[in-house]
Amino acid sequence: MEEIIINNETDVFLMQVVHLDKVEYTHSMESRLEYLRHDKVGRPLILVSMGTSSLVAGSEATYTRICQYSEERNLDAEIMQSGSFGMSMAEPIVSIQMPGRTRLLFSNITEDRVGSLLDDVFHNTIPTEFCIGQLRNDKHEGYRDTLFLDETAFMKLQKRVVLKNIGIINPESIEEYIARGGFKAFVKTIKHYSSEEICDLVEISGLRGRSGSGYPTGKKWKIAHHTPSDQKFLICNAEESDPGAFMDRAIMEGDPFLLIEGMAIAAYGINATKGIIYIRTEYYQSIERLEHAIARAREIGILGHNILGSGFNFDIILRKGPGAFVCGEETALINSLEGKRGMPQSKPPYPATSGLHRKPTIINNVETLSNIPAIIGKGPDWFNSIGVLNNAGTKVFAISGNIKFPGLIEVPFGISLRSIVFDIAAGPPEGKKFKGIHMGGPAGSVIPVSLLDTPLTFESIKEVGSGIGSGGIIAMDEDTCILDMVKYFMDFMQRQSCGKCIPCREGTRRMTEILESITRKPVNDNGHTTLERFKGVMQLESLAAVMKDTSLCGLGQSAPNPVLSTLRHFREEYEEHIFDRKCRSNRCTELRTYFIDVELCTGCSLCAKKCPSDAIFGTPRHPYFVVEEKCIGCGLCYESCKFSAIHYK
Repeated sequence: MEEIIINNETDVFLMQVVHLDKVEYTHSMESRLEYLRHDKVGRPLILVSMGTSSLVAGSEATYTRICQYSEERNLDAEIMQSGSFGMSMAEPIVSIQMPGRTRLLFSNITEDRVGSLLDDVFHNTIPTEFCIGQLRNDKHEGYRDTLFLDETAFMKLQKRVVLKNIGIINPESIEEYIARGGFKAFVKTIKHYSSEEICDLVEISGLRGRSGSGYPTGKKWKIAHHTPSDQKFLICNAEESDPGAFMDRAIMEGDPFLLIEGMAIAAYGINATKGIIYIRTEYYQSIERLEHAIARAREIGILGHNILGSGFNFDIILRKGPGAFVCGEETALINSLEGKRGMPQSKPPYPATSGLHRKPTIINNVETLSNIPAIIGKGPDWFNSIGVLNNAGTKVFAISGNIKFPGLIEVPFGISLRSIVFDIAAGPPEGKKFKGIHMGGPAGSVIPVSLLDTPLTFESIKEVGSGIGSGGIIAMDEDTCILDMVKYFMDFMQRQSCGKCIPCREGTRRMTEILESITRKPVNDNGHTTLERFKGVMQLESLAAVMKDTSLCGLGQSAPNPVLSTLRHFREEYEEHIFDRKCRSNRCTELRTYFIDVELCTGCSLCAKKCPSDAIFGTPRHPYFVVEEKCIGCGLCYESCKFSAIHYK
């Protein structure tokens, strides 16, 4: 735990914020900070994870039941909410800290398990089947035979900088955030550095944009800093519209004050007076937490006019976006903020020189801005020491799919993809053969298992034909149909295309049509139809080249990536679908061949009644049969059979 040294004007201000200036003795002040950080507790502390993934798993009911338990037993305990720790497979997570002891984390604590868990813990018994581990705290007695959290397989290879407070703190308590060192970097910024020096420090740190392209953040800031203007803007892109991505959401829900501090420092560096968080409308909890955090920051003088007497003015507002994928692109986002349709514009000029309302505008995503306080607080050399050459710091990923431990992780650059998949996420389910990962969002690429020893750097990932993107990783095993997955992404890209340029609008539509024709049975089963399907695949490659060369923005230019990467690494699956009309993972239902086991069929006729193509014939109370030529592979018969008599191959 980082110690707070109370010996300078920065600490004096922060002490005043949390009413420490009324305490007479330094050791008492430190004791007060320990209680605010919950290093020490005078009564039992219970935290319930209440991030989005936690709520889906039922944490709201868990929280309510804990409160009821406390009332029923007249329990003197502090019950709080926290963000999601990142272990999606373990939600709802409940943390419990008893006075004088370390904090314990418990997994899968649904409403019905609350009573037995609290009974056990309050009687000094640790239910090992639910215990994830204990937080390391040298000031308290640990539990024997219980792993520390940083020793678990999920955590030991992680390096948490942005996520250090997620799941640990109360995200609505500005006092706890300050007691843990929050806003010290911002106060240090405005009292000891010029705006240009801040840009220099960020550039020296080696921080690169965490939204995909990896452009040097300090270099980007300097362009806006040196562009003369009477008004400059800072925009936080919290749109996060990639399917399966929830990194930014988790940060905003679990540590909103970190984002506010990062934005305040960034605004000082580029001389911006207005900050905007552009967030998708359906991020309800993130919006609620941010609105509360912004209001509290205004109350204590971190936001507003003449902040801390420095002459620096800065405030933040929220703007809700429609959730359109294309609005993740800078110029489309700016159009949306200006009340126009979210459509990309040609560049240059770039937003750093002419952005919102034609004023210099810096757009960074949530993760990029959340790294700033640590860089200023601990120094650029410290940040640069994490990671590898030209890839400093850490990267947050949301890993999902066919994996044992899906969730949110933060790893240093330079770690291998294999370590992420097999060491942290524990690999595929038992007995399943691993295929690879899809990385970089819907416009990303597939990396096969043979290339998983690739180190995590912007350059290395690009060399294997993919991109880091915003940080989504989808793990694939033998149950994943490559074409089914690619078809989903192409359909997504088609729906999210703004339609402004023909290559993207028509190219994504045509690609989707070709993939749909490959993954369903042809109407006429003859060689000509097979040839047409094969020609469609050949078209995909030439169509992709046109889209990459002529599309207006990155969406259209990168849209063919899933197709091209899978054709390169999994061409045999395309050929199986075309020539053999077979899906090895049995995910393409329209390619299945259904048949009825006459030994199990009772002749109930339910399957025949459900069949939309009249492909099932028979006599009641006698076995029925499937006419393969008429079957469209919808699977309704398979789902309706109560006697498990219908099978497919």
